[in-house]
Amino acid sequence: MHVVLAGGGSAGHVSPALALAAALRRADPEVGLTFLGTEEGLESRLVPAAGYELALIPRVPLPRDLTPRLLTVPGRLAGAVRAAATVIQRVNADVVVGLGGYVAMPAYLAARRLKVPVVVHEQNARPGIANRFAARFVTSEVAVSFPATPLRHANFVGLPIRREIATLDRLARRQEARAAFGLDPERPCLLVTGGSQGALRLNQAVSAAAAALAQAGVQVLHATGPRNVVEPERPEGAPPYVAVPYIDRMDLAYAAADLAIVRAGANTVTELAAVGLPAVFVPYPVGNGEQRFNAQPVVDAGGGLLVDDAALTPEWVREHVVGLVTDADRLATMAKVASDLMPADADDRLAELVRSVATSTRGNAGKGAR
Repeated sequence: MHVVLAGGGSAGHVSPALALAAALRRADPEVGLTFLGTEEGLESRLVPAAGYELALIPRVPLPRDLTPRLLTVPGRLAGAVRAAATVIQRVNADVVVGLGGYVAMPAYLAARRLKVPVVVHEQNARPGIANRFAARFVTSEVAVSFPATPLRHANFVGLPIRREIATLDRLARRQEARAAFGLDPERPCLLVTGGSQGALRLNQAVSAAAAALAQAGVQVLHATGPRNVVEPERPEGAPPYVAVPYIDRMDLAYAAADLAIVRAGANTVTELAAVGLPAVFVPYPVGNGEQRFNAQPVVDAGGGLLVDDAALTPEWVREHVVGLVTDADRLATMAKVASDLMPADADDRLAELVRSVATSTRGNAGKGAR
C-alpha cells in the first residue's frame, strides 16, 4: 500500500500530516508514504527530519484580490498538477490524502485525472478553497476536525495531533513539567503562547498585567516569539514569570499550566481540548475568520473563553483572567468539558479511514490503468 500525503506550507498543515503518517506506519510498518510539498514550505525541513520521502512541486498561491497575478495562476497550476501527477504515478499510489495548503489543489486535480481515490481532511472549522472543491468534485471520503464544519458528506474524526500530546496525563506530569521550566510546584500557572512567532497583542496585554497576576499568586510561563522580548516588572518575592522565545516541549508546557491564553489555530484548539487544559482564545484577526470558528465549539460547551484581539487589554486580563486562573473548581469543570469534546485519537481514526479507502480500491481496474 502506498499513500501520498498533500499538506504543507505552515505547521497547521504539516503537523496533522506527520501525525497521520505516524499512525499509518504504526498500523502497517511496510506502508509506503510520500509527502507532496514545496521548497518554501515548512515541510521541506520537517518531513525529511521525520524520516519520510518528500517530493517537491511548484508553489501556486491563489491571490485573494483581483490583481494581474490571477492571470498567471492557470498556467502555474497546470505545471504543479503535472508535477503532482508524476509523483502519484511514480509511487503507484493507492490513495491521495489532502490536508490543505498550497499543494492540496494540484494533488486533488492530479488524482482526479489519474482516477486515484482521495481522502480530504479539513483542519479548520471554516474550510479552505481547495477542500471545498475536493469535497464536491474529487473525494472518496471527507474527514473534518470540528463537528459543524460545512463540507458535503463530512465525517467528524477530529484533528491528528502528536502522540506526546494525545497521550499526555497533565496531572501525572505536573511536577516534572514545572521543575523543567523553573516554576513553583504549587502556585497556579498561566501559559501564554501565540505560536512559534509569538503574538504581540498577547505579549503586551499579559506582561502589562504581570503585577496583578503576581499579587494573586499566579506564575506565568510565556512563549513570546523570537522577536518580542518581554521583561515585566515583578515585585521582589513574586511568583515566577518565565519568558522564553520558544517552547519546544509543549507537552510539558500544557502539563505545567492551569489555564492558557492562546490564538485559536486548529492545532492549538484541538491539543488544548484533548489534554483538558482550559483556555482563553484570542483569534487572529487576519484571514477568513477561521480561528473564531475553530474555538467556538469549545467555548460554547464551556471549555474556554473567547475574546477579540482588540479587546485583549491589560485591564481585561486583570478583570477576567486573574479570577479564573485561581478558581480551581471552575477550571476543573472547564477541563472536563473540553476533554470530552475533541477526540485525542484522531490520528488513528483518520488512518483507519485512509487504509479502508486504499484497501477497497487496490487491484481495481482504475489502478491498473494509471
